[in-house]
Amino acid sequence: MALFSSSLSQIHFARRAACVALLAIAALPAAAQFRVEISGVGATQLPIAVVRFRDEDKSAQSPSAIIRADLERSGAFRIVDTAATSFDESARPEMAPWRSRAADALVAGSVTRLADGRYDVRFKLWDVVKGSELGGQSSAVEAGDLRLAAHRIADFIYEKLTGEKGVFSTRIAYVTRSGTRHTLRVADADGENGQVALNSGQPIISPAWSPNGKELAYVSFERQKAVVFVHNVASGERRAIADFRGSNSAPAWTPDGERLAVTLSREGGSQLFSIGRNGGDPRRLASSPAIDTEAEYSADGRWLYFTSDRGGAPQIYRMAAGGGAPERVTFSGSYNISPTVSPDGRTLAYVTRAGNAFRLVVLDLSTPGAQPQMITDTSDDEHPSFAPNGRLLIYATRAQGRIVLMTTTLDGKIKARLPSQTADLREPVWGPYGR
Repeated sequence: MALFSSSLSQIHFARRAACVALLAIAALPAAAQFRVEISGVGATQLPIAVVRFRDEDKSAQSPSAIIRADLERSGAFRIVDTAATSFDESARPEMAPWRSRAADALVAGSVTRLADGRYDVRFKLWDVVKGSELGGQSSAVEAGDLRLAAHRIADFIYEKLTGEKGVFSTRIAYVTRSGTRHTLRVADADGENGQVALNSGQPIISPAWSPNGKELAYVSFERQKAVVFVHNVASGERRAIADFRGSNSAPAWTPDGERLAVTLSREGGSQLFSIGRNGGDPRRLASSPAIDTEAEYSADGRWLYFTSDRGGAPQIYRMAAGGGAPERVTFSGSYNISPTVSPDGRTLAYVTRAGNAFRLVVLDLSTPGAQPQMITDTSDDEHPSFAPNGRLLIYATRAQGRIVLMTTTLDGKIKARLPSQTADLREPVWGPYGR
């Protein structure tokens, strides 16, 4: 658990400290891909049929398969079996057969290789019930961007049919370890197309996306202590922004991207400070003898949520973003850590200890007196992070003896496992819109 960096070793959370020592057990091989496994059934799901795109078998990717997996993983759709059916966006399909299959929406398209080596990807979406077209798009992309094109089609479909933005073309970051090598990786939201952002001989923890999605802040131990870096994802350029005496950990960006909250031990203990995006000018946000860490700003910039043991055991607190008197947020359970707040500010997700298990829970912040709802049945959940539309969470957990990445709907009814075949993965964080 990223909470327990070296600066927090004195706190008596033995099991979580052990998790930090483990950090990440194995690395994801460069060529390995995820395999998405969907479990659960949602209460209300729109049935949709996505037929095989014309000539997609002549490309390196199957857009229709990617679109189906995206929509199913969202929890908002039930995929209707299309068997071997295939036609393109120019067709005028009869709707009666699709109504008989209980499909409410239908998608078809094509993939055409262009003379310059690019691919022309086209699709159309139909309302089966009304028998009308709902729109479509075309785009010419490089071969390496075929997956991204499919994700963007899924985003179009999701928004057209739900009225909310899709998140399939966004990215995630996570950390792996292989022997003495530690790796920070960036991948598509479905876990595919993973790329190495940083390799290091020392641990890397607590990745955090900048609001514009161009940079990652993280903690590296390459200087033989915890130091906060900011890393440009596209260029690989990076800079140390917190390298003070003692430990520097747990970065969190302000919504405008100009500053970060960090946990520093420069003045004794582990306390929250605000620091500029290029380092320097640390401003203390709170004063207490407690350990304060794992900060996260609300999207509106009003609140700073964090974990603290100021009450004798770790709980979630919040205070004004510029500092001030903290107020306790979690009261159910004696051990609550790793807060993350939904983009609309209405939901708090965190990890609670339930007996000997660590479980992911959500709390409705908009309803006074609301009780936290446990949404997983696993026992070693870690590091939840909201999708930018607030409809999904990604987190790490132990399954069948390995650490894997999972996504879940907020009610816990639809989960998708994004495992690699040979690696343990930790500390996932979902990136923003804007790719």
